[in-house]
Amino acid sequence: MSGARVLVVEDAAEYAQLITAALRQDGHTVSGATTIDAARTQLRSSKPDVVVLDLTLPDGDGLDLCQEIRATTNAFVLVLTGRDDEVDKLVGFRLGADDYMTKPFSPRELAARIRALVGRSRPRDGDDTTSMREIGTLTLDVEARTVTVRDRKAELTKIEFDLLDALTRRPGAVLSRLQLLEAVWGTDYIGDDHVVDVHIANLRKKIDDDSTNHIRTVRGVGYAANI
Repeated sequence: MSGARVLVVEDAAEYAQLITAALRQDGHTVSGATTIDAARTQLRSSKPDVVVLDLTLPDGDGLDLCQEIRATTNAFVLVLTGRDDEVDKLVGFRLGADDYMTKPFSPRELAARIRALVGRSRPRDGDDTTSMREIGTLTLDVEARTVTVRDRKAELTKIEFDLLDALTRRPGAVLSRLQLLEAVWGTDYIGDDHVVDVHIANLRKKIDDDSTNHIRTVRGVGYAANI
C-alpha cells in the first residue's frame, strides 16, 4: 500500500505531534489543522485521502465538520476524541465517520486503522468481478463507483459503496460481520464489529424503500444481497 494524504484536525499540540509522527513513520503525507476553519482550507488545498478528526475544537463541534467532510469530499474520516460517549460514537457513524477511536490511544493501532481504511480487498474465486451488477431495482457500476435505484442516483460514502460491492460480489452468499470487516476495512482492523451494523443501516436508508429491501439480514450470521 502506498502512503495516503492524511489531514490531522487536532488542537492539542501533544496529540497532533504524536499522530503526525506515527503516520509519517508509516509512510503517509501528513498535514495539520487546529480549527474547523483551518481544516476547511486544508481540505481544499491538500485534498486528503483520510481525515483524523478531533471532536472538541476551539471554533465548533467536530461532528459538524464530519458531516461537512462527508457531503463535500470522498475522504475517509477517523474520529479521534476524548469523548467516549456511546451516543457520540453512533452519531459520528451516522454523520459519515468511517472509524472511531478514543484518547488515550496507541499510535500503532491508529496507524493500523488508517492502513485498513485506505487498503483494498482482493477478489476471491467465485466473486462476481463484472463492472455492472443488478439487484432488484438497483444497479451498481463498480468502475464508475456509482449506484442507481429506479434511475435515481444514490449518494454513497466510500464505506457504504464498498459494503455493497462486497455483498454483490458474492451473489447469494451470506457474509458475516468479520468477513465484511476484512473485505471493507481490511484484515488489520481491530475495532468493534458493531461498525458494520451502523454502516449497513445507513446504506439501507439510501437504497431501500417501502417496497424493496436490497440487503437481507440473516439473524445470528450476517448479511447478504437480496437477489
